[in-house]
Amino acid sequence: MSTKLDHLQPRAVLFDYFGTLTTAVQRGPDHRRMAVDLGVDPDEWIAALDRTFYRRATGAMGEPLEVLSDLARTLGGNPTFRTVYSVYARRVATVGADGPLRPGAVEVLTALRARRLRTAVVSDCWYELPRLLPWLPVHPLLDTKVFSVELGRRKPDPAMYLTACAALDVSPEECLYVGDGGSTELTGAAALGMATLRLAAPDLRGHLTFGRDVTWEGIEIGSLPEILDVLTRRLEPAF
Repeated sequence: MSTKLDHLQPRAVLFDYFGTLTTAVQRGPDHRRMAVDLGVDPDEWIAALDRTFYRRATGAMGEPLEVLSDLARTLGGNPTFRTVYSVYARRVATVGADGPLRPGAVEVLTALRARRLRTAVVSDCWYELPRLLPWLPVHPLLDTKVFSVELGRRKPDPAMYLTACAALDVSPEECLYVGDGGSTELTGAAALGMATLRLAAPDLRGHLTFGRDVTWEGIEIGSLPEILDVLTRRLEPAF
């Protein structure tokens, strides 16, 4: 299946989460407040979060409580366990608020399932998303969820995509992958034979992202509902 979506007849649609099923991610002020609670400089805290994202997102740094404590101590803080645990718990809601669900996400997933297409989310994430997602309305509309922190791999590692395919009982060539292009995700999906769409919504110009996919060339859409238009155009019989 090509990135040009020729003769596209997928059995499954795989979605990135942050910036795709959500609006652009923007770190809210609670991150800075948490840094103050931990006794560290907010700018240094945020820089440390950025610097360690992929290691945290694959579990390479250890358990989240230990990571939060170690990061704070590395930056000169000396937080109590109670403070660290408070930050650990608060981060789930804070990360959710940083990137609320994108308008149309529920409707698009509902429409895809009505067409008997299987759906999945494939996300590079730390511990927050696996705890947050079950509380969101998209959760029951996703047939499987692949989280880097649970798999110990990150995009564009083939295991991220193939784990979703195995759970959905489809081959990569039967999948459409939709993402904003972080983590070189589109190139990784296309290399396995998946069709790919980049979501290039206007709000994503200010999106917090890592590993931007700068070499990928393919079709872009400006909103999630355009996925349905793409599928309809390619599934209609030609007369």
